[in-house]
Amino acid sequence: MIQRFIELGNGYSDLYELIEICLRNEDRLANLVELKTCINGTTMLSFIVILTPTVTGNFQPMYLCREGVPLTDNKESKRRLLFYELAEKNNKTVITLDTKSSIDFVDKELFYAYLTGIFRMNRIIPGI
Repeated sequence: MIQRFIELGNGYSDLYELIEICLRNEDRLANLVELKTCINGTTMLSFIVILTPTVTGNFQPMYLCREGVPLTDNKESKRRLLFYELAEKNNKTVITLDTKSSIDFVDKELFYAYLTGIFRMNRIIPGI
């Protein structure tokens, strides 16, 4: 099985595309994941939509908006609320994980390998 992260952007307008991907693939929706990471003292959020593998090719996409939405104590983010509403509409629970930031890695591929390991260990995605 091929499991790959497909990065859409940081989550400003890209989050609307992430939601649209989910709405168009409701029958393939496997998991919704929220990652929390600390960058320069600010908690930043990433949102991930994981689809089930394709029948042909056995490809499992994981669409990602990476570290672009700040989490503040005094105000709930509208983008975060939209992601949670998406989960509720699809009878899913958002899986929340605290992770290292992508800037802690030499390149994004190492970061994605790190996330893949965490997802497999927590049975969010199947092992190969």
